[in-house]
Amino acid sequence: MEISVIYEDADMCAINKPHGLIVHSDGRTEEPSVADWVLEQYPEARDVGDPWTSPQGEAILRPGIVHRLDRTTSGVLVIAKTARAHAFLKEQFQNRTTLKTYRAFVYGHPKGDAGVIEAEIVRIRSAPPRWGVARTGEEKKHRAAITEWRVLSRGKAILDVGHQVLREKVSYVELCPKTGRTHQLRVHLKHAGHPVVCDHLYAQGRPCLLGFTRPALHAFRLKIMLLSGEEREFEAPLPPDFVEAENRLSNIA
Repeated sequence: MEISVIYEDADMCAINKPHGLIVHSDGRTEEPSVADWVLEQYPEARDVGDPWTSPQGEAILRPGIVHRLDRTTSGVLVIAKTARAHAFLKEQFQNRTTLKTYRAFVYGHPKGDAGVIEAEIVRIRSAPPRWGVARTGEEKKHRAAITEWRVLSRGKAILDVGHQVLREKVSYVELCPKTGRTHQLRVHLKHAGHPVVCDHLYAQGRPCLLGFTRPALHAFRLKIMLLSGEEREFEAPLPPDFVEAENRLSNIA
């Protein structure tokens, strides 16, 4: 399993997770995971972290796992090698002192150049599981999730439909989630009317554009504090599908 390491010290490392790779087992399928990679690289970290109980009641080991990215999302992920590092890093995510920055391609052109989406996210009964924004009048069980966004560029994607060539509006955006709800960015963007390009859950029925075959979402940058007290910022280079999409968008904007 090839995973590129962005940073490493005695206590932790930051990696660039490729899309398509699950962070840890879901208890339903057997497939490679980031947790497996951690065990291969750092066997001493086997008991670092909190186990997760699957819907089937199985205790799933998550060695070194501090936070998660969706299977289809690429980008920066930090791994703890020691129990002390795990507790230290986990506290930062729980207290929201980390600074997370994502890049995404979305359908349409937002009206403004920047803004904030603030809306509670709730689970929707469906298969596969999905999340959505709480409806007006629905009992609020949690505090609202918050996402800051800004447009990096706007353009159009070429789409061949039968004998017609259509141009679909697409925007390249930067996102900073201030909270960490499940599928937060994908749900918030759908709520705003600009779902992530090629999102199989939240943009069903819409064509994949700019060459994407997975949701166009990348965890681009993460700012955290190390155990030494030093504040560091880790950046995951844009994957090939993002680079290609940037070129396609700029060529026809």
